[in-house]
Amino acid sequence: MTSPSDHSSSSVSVGISPPVPEPKMSPSRSADDEVFRKSTLGAGRWAAILGILVVLAALSAVLCLQFGAQFVGINEIVRTFARMIEATSDRAGDADVMATILLQVRLPRIVLGFLVGCCLAAVGVALQALLRNPLADPYVLGVSSGAALGVSVAVLFGVGTTVLTMSVLPLCGFAGSLVALAMMYRMAASYDRLPIYSVLLAGVILNAIFSALIMFITSIMDPNRSFGMMIWLMGSLTAPAHPTLLVFSLYVLVCLGLLFRQVKVLNVMAFGEEPARSLGIDTEWAKRRLLLLSALMTGAVVSVSGMVGFIGMVVPHAVRLIVGADHRLVMPASALVGGTFLMVADTFARTVVSPSELPVGIMTALVGGPLFVYLLVWRKDRMS
Repeated sequence: MTSPSDHSSSSVSVGISPPVPEPKMSPSRSADDEVFRKSTLGAGRWAAILGILVVLAALSAVLCLQFGAQFVGINEIVRTFARMIEATSDRAGDADVMATILLQVRLPRIVLGFLVGCCLAAVGVALQALLRNPLADPYVLGVSSGAALGVSVAVLFGVGTTVLTMSVLPLCGFAGSLVALAMMYRMAASYDRLPIYSVLLAGVILNAIFSALIMFITSIMDPNRSFGMMIWLMGSLTAPAHPTLLVFSLYVLVCLGLLFRQVKVLNVMAFGEEPARSLGIDTEWAKRRLLLLSALMTGAVVSVSGMVGFIGMVVPHAVRLIVGADHRLVMPASALVGGTFLMVADTFARTVVSPSELPVGIMTALVGGPLFVYLLVWRKDRMS
């Protein structure tokens, strides 16, 4: 069995810290109890950090409401919401136009961006701890490529030209993610066990196969639909209908709640499977549960937003450097930071070349790529 010191030295060589620092003691029950006793998270610090992040998210949402093809001042936003609450207005026509811009276009898109960012960051935290790989992100399982393939097939057969496109395409993407999940599990599982290295290999293989199929389908599409498909694959947030957003919000909140309940398990699993078993955790069942949740969340996100990269990889790193390695704080903090980051990135994407619009995946890559390089170099300098 690999010793904790071996893991520590390997993490130094790549210049990135693992999700949770390895304990410098033997993986016995008493040793792990001592580690967690010393890293007990104070309720006051937990509430203060999350409270600050919630306030920042709310302020960012208000600022994002102002920007678009037409700038809307904060006073006008307040007046518009006040008119809606009172249900009376001396300028009914103007109020209707402003309410449409804010409530039918910008607000649903901001909420969708926040939920997508929350999911990607939270799943990134879970996978980095579970796979004990600092480069793991929500797309490592191949489920995202499966969702994208499902949408590609639907568009190829004309689903994208029907009036049901807003409701059918996400369902096709979600169905593709479930098929990919079943294939990944079938490829990785052996003798009622789910080895981590098999999961990674299965994800890499499925990503390669599905990506090739997506490129083939895109190449034989009608040029107009092919262009739209390429934009979607680069990450694209469009304002969903209120019923669609409500269903997606409920789904995301339930999945996030289930994932947040696994933070203590993640704290133990990050040390390795042997320490987790010594503490009485059924590691195989925990891996299946966490992988299933991660895959279902990733598939749902990709089906509505396309391939938005770097959030699930970079945000957990940045948050962990600031708040520490305890997943009871890292998980919700990363979700809030990821949601806020994607809200702001999408606002830039739809305003920087207005009236045209950039795929939000381009913005996250332009920001996330250099940030990840900075974290890599900065961490390596500190460890040298």
